[in-house]
Amino acid sequence: MDGCTMADESYFASTLVKKLLRKIAQTKTYQEFKNHTEQITIEKELKEILKNLFLELNSCRNQLGLGKRELLTTIVILLVDAQAKTGAYVVVGDGLICIDDSTIDFDQDNKPDYLGFHLHEDFDTWYNSHTQKCTFGVNSHISLATDGIHTFTKISPVKVESKIDVLEYLLFDQSFCEKEDMIELKLKKLEFQYGLKPTDDFSMIRIEM
Repeated sequence: MDGCTMADESYFASTLVKKLLRKIAQTKTYQEFKNHTEQITIEKELKEILKNLFLELNSCRNQLGLGKRELLTTIVILLVDAQAKTGAYVVVGDGLICIDDSTIDFDQDNKPDYLGFHLHEDFDTWYNSHTQKCTFGVNSHISLATDGIHTFTKISPVKVESKIDVLEYLLFDQSFCEKEDMIELKLKKLEFQYGLKPTDDFSMIRIEM
């Protein structure tokens, strides 16, 4: 009997992708240092990273005999050139990108088109048809988050009832911006002052330029 739940499989897929991306980043850094390779555009760099992830996932699928369902997870990758203040992102599945004052919400109506559905396809063909990617310029800050950012719900009573716009607070508010653990501090405030916690998997990164 298979005792795994969808949450277990999602956690496995997310952890696997995280470790593979770390491996890819370390390998690229070493190769660039060793070979002094010519710098490529940030858009090509992003495509190369995603292609390497595509190949690594296929290798893991074949070696471990993984089923399609075991490789379904949201992927949000963003590269930034801090000096040039430019960047590129790709979102596979649901997610949210905030660049300065602009917010792009990728909502696939609870039917995310995960990368795991396309591992049998030609990468270039899939990548060229994938629409959730873009290059951009940035002035002040960038945030990227999974769609769990929309699921904050009151889960515990608080002494003083008050309301807060969770998106505004997490994406634009400057509280704790001088702290490395800014997001963690904000999440604690949401929980203990407002009684709010996400009811779905939630990951977020915020970059101050």
